[in-house]
Amino acid sequence: MSTAHPSAAVSADDTLHGALYRKVTLRLITLFCLCYFAAYLDRINIGLAKLQMLDALKFSDTVYGLGAGLFFGGYILFEVPSNLVLQRVGAKLWIARIMITWGLLSGATMFVHTPMQFYVVRFLLGAAEAGFLPGVLLYLTQWYPDARRARIVALFMVGLPLSSMIGSPISGWIMRAFDGVHGLGGWQWLFLLEALPSVLLGFAVLRWLPNSIESARWLNADEQRTLRANLDADPSGNKSHALGRAFSDPKVWALGLIDLCVLLGLYAVSFWLPTILRDTGVKDAYHIGWLMVIPNAAAVLATLYCGASSDRARERRWHIVVPFLVSAVALAFAAASSHGTLATVLLFSLINAGAAAAMPVVWALPSTFLKGSAAAGGIAFACSIANLGGFGSTYFIGWLRDTFHSQSAGLYGFAACMLVGCALALAYPAKLVNR
Repeated sequence: MSTAHPSAAVSADDTLHGALYRKVTLRLITLFCLCYFAAYLDRINIGLAKLQMLDALKFSDTVYGLGAGLFFGGYILFEVPSNLVLQRVGAKLWIARIMITWGLLSGATMFVHTPMQFYVVRFLLGAAEAGFLPGVLLYLTQWYPDARRARIVALFMVGLPLSSMIGSPISGWIMRAFDGVHGLGGWQWLFLLEALPSVLLGFAVLRWLPNSIESARWLNADEQRTLRANLDADPSGNKSHALGRAFSDPKVWALGLIDLCVLLGLYAVSFWLPTILRDTGVKDAYHIGWLMVIPNAAAVLATLYCGASSDRARERRWHIVVPFLVSAVALAFAAASSHGTLATVLLFSLINAGAAAAMPVVWALPSTFLKGSAAAGGIAFACSIANLGGFGSTYFIGWLRDTFHSQSAGLYGFAACMLVGCALALAYPAKLVNR
């Protein structure tokens, strides 16, 4: 079979290879989307659990914010080593290990009784999950050419807002329906029941995920050659960069800072919107869970649209900048004064949609300038930088609420960070990333 020209891999709608990529996507992205759904559910169910957990354990908002943030301490420390191990032992074994261990540790949160226990479990949970996101992103670069990558990353990352959209009302129901069953609080049942999918999906990865194109038994030889040829036809498709480039390239640092801005917006919603909604007068966790559906539905639609639009237009930078501007304006309005329930939900829908829409486009960038070991290390290093925002957003808002009984200063700060993210995105040369 002849080697494909670079343009042969542009769109599933206008190339002969569309059916093949749909087949690959059905097999891989469906599984990864479910995994990301479970991962994010285990990460952010603490936001709803807080509504019962703090009263039951007598924790302050500062204790909660520090514990929620320490997840990112473990995540940051082990992110790069985890991705380098994945490159050595293979995606199947390592991603399965990540999922099974994080599921077990998430379930262990139900046994927490003291702040120190809470801190330790959250730190270990972050260490266990480290490497999942950069590992999957690295794995996808080994299957899809540059021109398809933003929409594929969008399909994978839609698991994140779907997790909150579907998981929030389910979590609220678990907390209400199981509260007091067998002497356990609803928040304890929440951690136990929502840990099970991660463990089961870990075994599914071990069973069904191929380590490479050539090891996928559901592809015939011609299909394998076509996929490999399309990757080789990419600009710099056969190049490999040394690991040191991952840490010295300013573009990697900028990528991490841009994604830090994304996470500030997402975690402002995931970790603190339940509390902010309760402040507007909605007291029941079940109803708060249903209200959380709205901003996450907005994020699902924005993610899918922005990823597809970026690939179709062969444009990356403005597909990051415009969503960031939307989030920045909404954050500023949310911080400006107290709002009723409806206005709060609408503003946080815009915050969530803007941050989520930019994410798949952001993660389509690194493969345009990193290959080989540098790609493994660079993607993980950028994720580590970004997750400093996870720690900052959770702890800082908790401290502000305890100290000043307001989160407005934090939201203004997040809005400013979004504007910095716009400047960083525009600093990338268009000819480098728009392809």
